[in-house]
Amino acid sequence: MRAAILVALAIFAVPTSAVAQEVVNSESIDAISVTLYRDPGRQGGGIAAGWPGGYALITETRTIRLPAGRTIIRFQGVSQGMLPESAIIGGLPRQASEKNRDALLLSPAGLLDAHLKRRVALRRTNRVTGAVVVQDAVIEAGPGGGVVLTTPEGVEALGCSGLPESLRYASVPDGLFAEPTLSVVADIPSATTATVQLTYLAEGLDWSASYVARVADDGRTLDLFAWMTVVNGGSQGFERARTQAIAGAPNKEAAAAQPQAPDPVLHLQCWPMDVTSTHPRRGLPAPPPPPPAPESYGVTEDIVVMAQRRSESMMDTPLAVSVIMAQQEELGDLKLYRIPEAVTVAAQSRKQVAMIDRKKVGFERVYTGRFESFERDDHDDENQPGAASAELVLRTENRKTNGLGLPLPAGSVSVFETANGQSLLVGESNLQDRAVGDEVEFGVGDSPNLRYQVNARPRAGRRAPFRVRVTNARATPEVFELVIPYDVARASETLGKRKGQNVWRTTVPANGEAKLEFALRLEQDDGS
Repeated sequence: MRAAILVALAIFAVPTSAVAQEVVNSESIDAISVTLYRDPGRQGGGIAAGWPGGYALITETRTIRLPAGRTIIRFQGVSQGMLPESAIIGGLPRQASEKNRDALLLSPAGLLDAHLKRRVALRRTNRVTGAVVVQDAVIEAGPGGGVVLTTPEGVEALGCSGLPESLRYASVPDGLFAEPTLSVVADIPSATTATVQLTYLAEGLDWSASYVARVADDGRTLDLFAWMTVVNGGSQGFERARTQAIAGAPNKEAAAAQPQAPDPVLHLQCWPMDVTSTHPRRGLPAPPPPPPAPESYGVTEDIVVMAQRRSESMMDTPLAVSVIMAQQEELGDLKLYRIPEAVTVAAQSRKQVAMIDRKKVGFERVYTGRFESFERDDHDDENQPGAASAELVLRTENRKTNGLGLPLPAGSVSVFETANGQSLLVGESNLQDRAVGDEVEFGVGDSPNLRYQVNARPRAGRRAPFRVRVTNARATPEVFELVIPYDVARASETLGKRKGQNVWRTTVPANGEAKLEFALRLEQDDGS
């Protein structure tokens, strides 16, 4: 009786890992949704090269045939930047008891790294006889700094014999997967077919708005077009995904561990094999330069117009009326831009989808300057500052009366003007999020035609006087604004306020000039 009890206890004491487990590989995705969030640290501008700093909420629907009993379900093809702690799985007969992100991908570098200190077959060509032979070898180091092998001849580097050679592996080690994979363990009460929904956050994706502003010939209106630029820096793409982007700054805690960038490639490094006497190069032309390195995102850049691709050279051409436009929706205090048709977010790619199209947006041309500092020697005329170029901005308000009246998400702006019938780029700048009613400025750049100079004059008691001179080399009158971020005691012209700072606003005549004298109020009399 006691022996029977001990046997029973031994049966119940079997560890979970020893229980027989079925393995089910889920490779097919029935439907997928990708909701993109911008890099929280980027206030405006385009997406920099490297691993994208944004993230996405990804929802997949899969149909899975499940056997009864403890089952390992492998969701293959998840995003490379998946955060496994965020994964939520619905539709299983019972809640999963364990989940693992299988991060090691099957690749030449990954396969070799998994065989470190293990025996493999080395296939090479004999230098003397030319015969192909296969011999045993042990991988000692690799793959990043070159592969080092131990063979019957000694220790050597792979690929340095000058003849074809390769490694052969008996099998693929456990833990290497052809695609990023999430594995979960669940106890299935009975065999069934389940429709499972997998939702998770993934890093390595980002989006930004890319604006193109075309100034009309009248110089008072412009056409504003915006692309939604979607970047996927991971090795896994999403076929026919319902794609949307969130504009705003939702709160997001930092991830416990950042996902790795794409897996490294396999490098083979050798000492040079040739000498000048073997293959003399004297008198031969220099070899051509290597091609430029591709961007870190890969090679593809799609522009979606009527569900077809447009080449990059067509970005600035007029668009047909039937362009697919992202549709704006409200999401609490955030803005959601939904692409009305399913699109493919390919691996390591950029995709652009039409987002905003506004015609005849009214604006004002304003040349701006800024009075930076007055800490200088009043009696040293040689150190008086020279004339500075004013910055040209195109200013408007985000209202329907001006041709806008819709939320403008942050992004980069390219301004074009027409000269001799040709559209030319005249400036680029960044735009931060602008709500309806906000002031909007498109920076064009410094102008050589409007210049301003600020000269200090001898101080008088508690005041520091200055003189400003603005010159206009254009054939038209132009508006100029000078920001003076200090306490002004007096001025020869009335100053206004802009964003809480003193501003001198004047119209400079064509081929003329304008002047201002003002004095700053000092905190104390320095006795001068």
